[in-house]
Amino acid sequence: MSDSGPVLPWLVIRQDDNGNRYRVGRYATEDEAQKIADSLHARGRHEQLYVVERISQPAL
Repeated sequence: MSDSGPVLPWLVIRQDDNGNRYRVGRYATEDEAQKIADSLHARGRHEQLYVVERISQPAL
């Protein structure tokens, strides 16, 4: 935790077959984000790709 709130550096991104990318959510751990991405992929359409990415932390 920081003064600005919880640190959620892991993103789940949905990418469609046209290359459009949308942020699905932010998560505290890579494992948590991957579980969400896996569950979305399992019930999603074949044109959807769910990826996990870490956002860069701003320099202090």
